[in-house]
Amino acid sequence: MSAAVDPTNLPSVRREDSAGSYQNEKKPVAEEHEEEFEEYGDHDVSRPFPIAPDYVEETHQLTFRALFVGSVLGAIVGASNIYLGLKTGFTFGPQLFGAIFGFAILKAIAKVVPESGLLGRFLGGPFGPKENCTVQTAATASGGLGILFVSAVPAMYRLDLLSELPQQDIGKLIALTASAGFFGVFFVIPLRKYYIVHQKLTFPTPAATAYTIRSLHSGKSGAIAAKKKSLALLYSFVATFVYKVLTGYAPGVIFDWHIGWTLYRLGFTSIISLENYGWFIEFTPAFFGAGMLSGLNASWSFFGGSILAWGIIAPSLVKNGLAFGRPISEEYPLVSYVALSFKDPTLYVTHPSPRYWLLWPGVLMMLLYSFADVVISLLPLVRNISFSREAFNVRAWFAPRSSELDPEDEDQTPIEDRIPTPWWTIGLFLSTVMSCAILATQFHMNVGEAILALLLGFIFSFIGVQSSGHTDVNPVSTVAKASQLIFGGIAKASNLPTVPSQTLNLTAGVIAAGSAAQASDMTGDLKTGYLLRAKPRNQFVAQLVGSVVAVFLTSGLFILFTKASPCILHPPASGQCTYGAPSVSAWAAVAIAVSSPSLPIPSSSGYTAIALGIFSVISLFVKQYAIPRKYWGYVPNWNAVGLAFVVPQVYYSLAMAVGSSFNFFWLRSNPQSYDMYMFALSAGLLAGEGLGGVFQALLAIIGVDGGVYGTAIGCPGLEYCG
Repeated sequence: MSAAVDPTNLPSVRREDSAGSYQNEKKPVAEEHEEEFEEYGDHDVSRPFPIAPDYVEETHQLTFRALFVGSVLGAIVGASNIYLGLKTGFTFGPQLFGAIFGFAILKAIAKVVPESGLLGRFLGGPFGPKENCTVQTAATASGGLGILFVSAVPAMYRLDLLSELPQQDIGKLIALTASAGFFGVFFVIPLRKYYIVHQKLTFPTPAATAYTIRSLHSGKSGAIAAKKKSLALLYSFVATFVYKVLTGYAPGVIFDWHIGWTLYRLGFTSIISLENYGWFIEFTPAFFGAGMLSGLNASWSFFGGSILAWGIIAPSLVKNGLAFGRPISEEYPLVSYVALSFKDPTLYVTHPSPRYWLLWPGVLMMLLYSFADVVISLLPLVRNISFSREAFNVRAWFAPRSSELDPEDEDQTPIEDRIPTPWWTIGLFLSTVMSCAILATQFHMNVGEAILALLLGFIFSFIGVQSSGHTDVNPVSTVAKASQLIFGGIAKASNLPTVPSQTLNLTAGVIAAGSAAQASDMTGDLKTGYLLRAKPRNQFVAQLVGSVVAVFLTSGLFILFTKASPCILHPPASGQCTYGAPSVSAWAAVAIAVSSPSLPIPSSSGYTAIALGIFSVISLFVKQYAIPRKYWGYVPNWNAVGLAFVVPQVYYSLAMAVGSSFNFFWLRSNPQSYDMYMFALSAGLLAGEGLGGVFQALLAIIGVDGGVYGTAIGCPGLEYCG
């Protein structure tokens, strides 16, 4: 995507004509909705929501109650996410959870606790949307960093790189988590300016969160619209939540339709390839809603990438003996083409799986396309820079800012509400020093290696923000595997033995992936605050508080889960374990591969990666300089295409394509109802499935989930559904 906002991401006040161009125009609105349109009709998610005529500035925005409730809610989601991540490799964001339940809790507290007195000082006072934003910000920060404990950290134990038991390494785990978490928080501030203010990315879930908060706090002037939108949000949320919980008990009937498997059982034996390559339908409301918010270009680029990767390239690789599957059943011809882990590293080159082969073209496409997009966007700014002596006056960088806004600045956030430069620059410096000290003393990395790991985290955050901003999918965990290649090369150049090489590899991966993931999540939070006109400095404080909670929470939860199920770290010979931990296997596999004597990339994959990477950059320049802007929507987003190469779950991209198409026809057929209900419906779908997944985790913990009482009808096996 270019720095200009994707027109399909601004659906509420834009229409597409037959030629595919977009115009900003108000749609005809029924008379009974004219008043509400003045207040709520502008839903352009590239700009802050309009200020209501009767708006009163909130006196309570950054409060103890908001930080406490947000941290508790984030802890709940964080606990469930570690469980779900170890099960499936996927997690759910806490944003909508924190926004909705934060509203329910603090609205009730605000009504019953008096404003005066000691109790009122901490818990009393009116409750508004900006304080609600603080709640969800703290929830997102405290519920984050779980990615580390469902991927690279357990992989270190699988390879016997740390102590036998995680509780023996509690200090190391907390220190490593703090290094990744706080570095990611401090360097997120420049990303806000670039991706939210200038590039105007959509960020589907954060945008839905902002819309949800605004709907929950609608004032009297918008009472009619607020009631309709709130009811739409409530109904879609409840229906999706109930549906998601029920899917755990009959996944093959109401959630995953394994068409290839079903037809195979009916006698159409050759159709089993559909199942083996992952081509089945999953009725996932969350990704349908994400497609509604992301727009046609990003969603269909994602789906087109899935067709190219998993419908054309992968079968061709297998047919021509360039990639190979792994049988997963002795009774049926079920084959896995998405495995990454092999005991013999030489098999990565001589016997790669299609997923491993596709990994490198996808990663390189996203890397080159994202950075080419950044360069194109920054070129006009660089040309207009006038260097003077004042530009090199370091003292001026930290001098008090002018109290007046620059009318040319796209960010009209009041100066006093912005994050002071010393806050994040000094914090970034101190977190860098802390990280270097921790990595040197605890993991035997020199200063150069530590700084390189931090720098890679910064670089990978660009890809994570770009992808999540367009498609609501954050591929940081996969993309960060590129750091394993880099540090694999460093280890070889240093002639490190296998164990130190793998330790360096995975430790650097933890720092790069963790800081990039944290920065991506925090950027999404700042998008929510930007839309709600919340104070960035208040959100920054909430992020720091939540990060402190996350550092200790995730480390403790990891110890708890591994103590209850040691097979997470040391799978038995049979391979049977309650937790499949697919991300753990992937990180361990790449670490083994890059510590092998030769480069573990098949030559055909490497050449394809270079070709597709160059082609994606060329297409971006052609779009920018040779194609009229009104036709940009027809040019594929190669960042989304690359994402499809590294995410083998094709049903996610399919759901997003269907969701964006549904929105397209809804807007054309009934623009009034679209304006009224679209964001509420998509927010309910995202929140409902996310919270339904959390509730499913709780059911599993107490032993009453679908794995115990469910049915495998329609599935190759219950473990392959849901």
